[in-house]
Amino acid sequence: MSITHFKSTATILLLDTFPVAVPLSEPVAQITERCVTHDNNRESGIWECTPGKWRRQITQQEFCHFISGRCTFMPDDGEPIEIKAGDAIMFPENSVGTWHIHDTVRKSYILL
Repeated sequence: MSITHFKSTATILLLDTFPVAVPLSEPVAQITERCVTHDNNRESGIWECTPGKWRRQITQQEFCHFISGRCTFMPDDGEPIEIKAGDAIMFPENSVGTWHIHDTVRKSYILL
């Protein structure tokens, strides 16, 4: 058994930085993360994104807890969802839409 322990999620050093895949604004939002891939292609980790607008490309079911920041998610087939530090959200499979990151967001997540 391998247990991953992310200590102090608000301040843990994140490792990989890259631009969002489908930006909708300038400057292009940057993502930084630290993730662990588990069996059956499940993934979990800590993820951070700088302000900007972009298309969500993840089609897997995702649970996430927001550690800091503020954003809005606009599903293609629904009403805007305002999200802030302390909130948790479950995205069903194939939840696509637009992220608008107002203040740098950090979250813990698991892709199922």
